[in-house]
Amino acid sequence: MPSIQYAFQRLAKDAVKLAKGVRVIGLGSGSSVTFIVRELSALPNKDSIEFIPTSLQIKIEAGRSHLRISDEAMIPDIDLVFDGADQIDSKFNMIKGGGGALLREKILISAAKKVVIVADESKFVKSFTRSVPIEVHPMARTVVTRTLSRIGAGVELRTLDKGYPFVTENGNLILDATLPSLTDPDKKEIELKRIPGVMEVGLFTRRPDVLYKAKKDGSFEVVST
Repeated sequence: MPSIQYAFQRLAKDAVKLAKGVRVIGLGSGSSVTFIVRELSALPNKDSIEFIPTSLQIKIEAGRSHLRISDEAMIPDIDLVFDGADQIDSKFNMIKGGGGALLREKILISAAKKVVIVADESKFVKSFTRSVPIEVHPMARTVVTRTLSRIGAGVELRTLDKGYPFVTENGNLILDATLPSLTDPDKKEIELKRIPGVMEVGLFTRRPDVLYKAKKDGSFEVVST
């Protein structure tokens, strides 16, 4: 039966064609990127490419696929980033950070020459309807929560199944904030990042260069941005 998983497998085969001739590739996090990593392992020129993962999950997957893992020294030279998204609005702004890697993902996306986003069709919305992940220094948890509440946001500390706080690979916490208005993501991103203790905000306003949409019927679409 056709499925979203089948669509991701098909689009991954198409997406990795963009890796032809590149030297450095950034890898986002999440299940959608896993499909990309597995296809990258089949590239005939993979040994000439250096890969920078944003999460331990994808780093492990890249290691299993025998990809050459590089470090942050190569970030300024990133040719291409493959990543997913939690929501994409009608103007191609994105909310990311559902997996907690928003800080590292934004660093790579900001440095990359080309950004390729892969997401299933349910992630495409007219306007944002979900909370925005905010990565916060542990010392600032209370003060940032209070500041967000003052501007009308509903705030929840992200926790694990047993109630322990979710800690990012950077040693920070995640606050999931339901904001009263997101009509201007650029302005809101700047406003939130001005709060002392906020390390990064899950609003991504750089428009993707290539955007893949996986569909439930097993097909995929390259969305024009």
